[in-house]
Amino acid sequence: MCGIAGWVHWERDLSTQAATMEQMADAMSCRGPDDQGIWMSRNAVFSHRRLIVVDPAGGRQPMVRTEGSEPVVLVYNGELYNTQELRDRLRELGHHFHGHSDTEVVLASYMQWGVDAVHRFNGIFACGIWDQAHRSLWLVRDRLGVKPLFWAIRRNSLIFASDLRAMLAHPDIPPRLTAEGMAEIFGLGPARTPGHGIFQDVHEVRPGHWLEYSPQGLRDRVYWNLTSHPHADDLTTTQHNLRDLLEDTVSRQLVADVPVVTLLSGGLDSSIVTALAANTFAREGRGALHTYSVEFVDMAKHFKANGFQTNLDAPWVNIVSQHLSTRHHRVLLDTPDLVRDLIPALLARNYPGMADVDSSLLTFCREIKGEATVALSGEAADEIFGGYPWFHMPGALTATTFPWARTLNQRLAVWSPALLSLTRLNEYVADRYQQALSEVPRLPGESADEARLREIAYLSITRFMPTLLDRKDRMSMEVGLEVRVPYCDHRLVEYVWNIPWAMKRFRDQPKGILRAAVSDLLPAGVVWRQKSPYPSTVNPSYREAMRRWLEKVLADPESPLHPWLNHAYLADLLRGGSEVADIPWFGQLMGTPHLFAFLIQLDTWFREFRVEIVD
Repeated sequence: MCGIAGWVHWERDLSTQAATMEQMADAMSCRGPDDQGIWMSRNAVFSHRRLIVVDPAGGRQPMVRTEGSEPVVLVYNGELYNTQELRDRLRELGHHFHGHSDTEVVLASYMQWGVDAVHRFNGIFACGIWDQAHRSLWLVRDRLGVKPLFWAIRRNSLIFASDLRAMLAHPDIPPRLTAEGMAEIFGLGPARTPGHGIFQDVHEVRPGHWLEYSPQGLRDRVYWNLTSHPHADDLTTTQHNLRDLLEDTVSRQLVADVPVVTLLSGGLDSSIVTALAANTFAREGRGALHTYSVEFVDMAKHFKANGFQTNLDAPWVNIVSQHLSTRHHRVLLDTPDLVRDLIPALLARNYPGMADVDSSLLTFCREIKGEATVALSGEAADEIFGGYPWFHMPGALTATTFPWARTLNQRLAVWSPALLSLTRLNEYVADRYQQALSEVPRLPGESADEARLREIAYLSITRFMPTLLDRKDRMSMEVGLEVRVPYCDHRLVEYVWNIPWAMKRFRDQPKGILRAAVSDLLPAGVVWRQKSPYPSTVNPSYREAMRRWLEKVLADPESPLHPWLNHAYLADLLRGGSEVADIPWFGQLMGTPHLFAFLIQLDTWFREFRVEIVD
């Protein structure tokens, strides 16, 4: 994985702008600690930071090839999992390769098929392609949006980068926040509207889209989206097809020239990935698979079962590791670790995020990076197979807002009348919710219940999952670790999307069809274990640390948050009052201590990014 940036201008000579491109590259050096490259021309300049995973010598970027007498230049962040098949086909068509990197295959594919080559890609990617002969810049992002790509138009130029920090390193992109940007942060955060770049006139290439920028203007096209159709396979065939897809996906994603490990929580999703990876390792004679889990000091002492977390992960991690004979590594975190990395996690994410869920992941990834460069994760299975509680809770199914943020009224109570008046948060969130529902690919003839569950699935895949994928990308890439997400293979997503809900809930169990498809891989207790989310600390010391920190923020007369907060309400929360203190205000885990952490990050974000609010 890497960091990419570029700048195209139709009137200005950019060949003298190396310093700007170096600034943009330096702002995302964490994404590519192993190498750096810059390519310059009059109308287009690219910079690249590289994390070496495949072909150290042959994968350097920006990568340049010649079409006639004109260059075609690529900067690319991602991994193709069907590189060998594409390379073989391109060789048949007369292409020659200097190395074995997927970057070279991406560039050759464009030169053979144009931007339509993206339909042939299986992987996670974001790339920029400058085609000098056609005076066109192409920006392309993978189908599920695993890899990020931001862009902005300024006068007769377009600027793009993997990272908001890199965008802000460009002199033409100041950190200005409009009322809409504030609504994204204060109303939807840490989620974002697809395509929204938070800062004024900054955008993100939407998943499954490509953009062409030429002297004729900007074109934005959808090359992939979810489509609904009747599911023709019976239960047995569906199980077999799922198993085949899972085995093929995991096997493809184990390819690397550096050590590969898996993240093992003891839950169903990561255990499946680990089991399939361990089988591949054994079949290929690659030795024992190394696995990693994160735990918190005194978790057993303070844990109380609830509707989201019914039991502890640690015993299940041991069961899976022993069953699969993996070399397991426990990363044990304490409250000081989470406090220490709260602000680094903010800076990694570029905007306020998910509190200790972010900071613990950052610390966890840093520990893994000491031993490996690539890890496979179980992320995204709950969105795709319908595992979250809001797929099964009547209150969530009948909600008229995003089901992971049903306590919107309590959240609005945190903000001042001035903020609510400026941003119209209630209306903004409602409009974004309706916008999402308008996109759902309907299936004629579905029952009302099936149609609603299709809506919940679409909301989860397109609005909630990107928040977690962004978190995973940002925290891992901040320390130079590449995390792959097999459940985001588009073939798997397309297939599961149309499995009827009754079949998905085989044996009346969330993700029942997935459990049935892998029932022989793992102990029965693991296969049928109730979902447990990524762990969040329940240690009272974390709440106390966040409470004291937030008190200092609120006591600071220079805090940029002062005009936007309901100080009386927050004072009540800080004293331990308020009846909503233990209700998650976002997702499954983010209760009051995490709200405190969010506000702390928000205060620092305004300061560190020098955010300016504009009309």
